[in-house]
Amino acid sequence: MGSIRRSKTKRRTRDLDQVHADLRSPKHLAKHTSAKAAEDLPGLGRYYCVECAKWFEGDAGLVHHRKGKNHKRRVRMLRAEPYSQQEAEAAVGLGVDNRQRTVRQPEAPAEDAADVPQEMEVEA
Repeated sequence: MGSIRRSKTKRRTRDLDQVHADLRSPKHLAKHTSAKAAEDLPGLGRYYCVECAKWFEGDAGLVHHRKGKNHKRRVRMLRAEPYSQQEAEAAVGLGVDNRQRTVRQPEAPAEDAADVPQEMEVEA
């Protein structure tokens, strides 16, 4: 038997669109942070990195994390505006298309005097 690949949900952080909502509204962030008991969190829930959605044991760990590559990469990704549902549907082709589409009827060839070759008269 080969190795079985499992997703690691223990270290899974919140998605970028959820973090964007946390940054925009403090109410959304408070709802997330109050969902877990402070006794169960590292550092009794006092040291939290909003951008990375991670808890830390102490202030030193949080400061060290903020100087690190992973935190800076996450902040750089958060600067970009997340895709909306409307943009996702438009990318697939499900959006509203306001272009007027008309079916063209094939035109009958016009017989023009210039297009018809004239027969040359041959004198004998």
